[in-house]
Amino acid sequence: MRTIGVVVNPIAGMGGRVGLKGTDGKVEEARERGAEARAPDRAVAALRALAERVGSEGVELLTYRGEMGEREARAAGLDPRVVGGPAGGDDTTAEDTREAVRRFVAEGADLILFVGGDGTAVDVAETLDEDGSEIPILGVPAGVKVYSAVFAVTPEAAGRVAADFDRSETREVNDIDEDAYRDGEVRAELKAVAEVPVAEDLQSSKQVGGGTVESLALGVAEDARADEGTTYVLGPGGTVGAVKSELGFEGSPLGVDVWRDGEVLATDASADEILTHLGERNVVVVSPIGGQGFVFGRGNDQISPAVIRRADVEVVASKPKLDGIGVLRVDTGDDEVDDSLRGWRKVRVGRFERRMMKVV
Repeated sequence: MRTIGVVVNPIAGMGGRVGLKGTDGKVEEARERGAEARAPDRAVAALRALAERVGSEGVELLTYRGEMGEREARAAGLDPRVVGGPAGGDDTTAEDTREAVRRFVAEGADLILFVGGDGTAVDVAETLDEDGSEIPILGVPAGVKVYSAVFAVTPEAAGRVAADFDRSETREVNDIDEDAYRDGEVRAELKAVAEVPVAEDLQSSKQVGGGTVESLALGVAEDARADEGTTYVLGPGGTVGAVKSELGFEGSPLGVDVWRDGEVLATDASADEILTHLGERNVVVVSPIGGQGFVFGRGNDQISPAVIRRADVEVVASKPKLDGIGVLRVDTGDDEVDDSLRGWRKVRVGRFERRMMKVV
């Protein structure tokens, strides 16, 4: 039986219909303009979809008292276990959301299903990060602005994903400056990263530069600079070439280059040259061939089985490239190495975002 913690931000989205472009700090003004709560109905829709998928006996639901989850769960025909409630009675705050998340963690939740917008997503993700927890989260979209990649595309989709998912991946949590947004300017900012169920019915990140070759190259370069003493073996091609540019050198577009601690150790290196530069920890960065999906064995034979055995492998690719591939392939000429590479693998598609792909 899956244990799911459900927390609802009952004021999320109230400012949208009345032209406030957000609810942060504007709840009373929204109410004065006649705003009605939007999040509770969307929570009920998500939980009904969950109940239809697993039945009332197929899930243990943890909630917070009142409109922070309990009422919506009962309206959906579920019998939740209430683990706490808002400190101010019917008035809820971001701290109430954070405390609910802490309670869910303590109770051993397998997933946190939250209902709100980007602000709620930030509260949930930051709380998990503070506690060192990697529990997956999933958002039911109810806010005015939903710029994060942790939301399902609809409330009903969120319920189905919560019921059926079997693995998770890292995705981005973004938020924007609401005051600037009200003035017509979008300032998206990465706030956190979180584990999120792998599913088709999730929205993409709207962060500027998110999920692009440039953003994934920046992510790899940031990791490499922080990874002192690690040798990076950088494969051929334009995607990895962008990584080389972020590291401050041109590199060989059709060859393999070796980099460590800000120094280029070899360019257009042979397999033997690569081996001479390997250290105690090594990372091979490669991108699949578009249309074919080969990660090893086509155009990068310099990265030999002997090199792969001594290194971690990071696969990077743009989302459009992966969409056109379907699966990844390996053909190193060494059956044992090929077998070790096969299976599900996280492919970096953005600065932090990754997608699960199967290597066959």
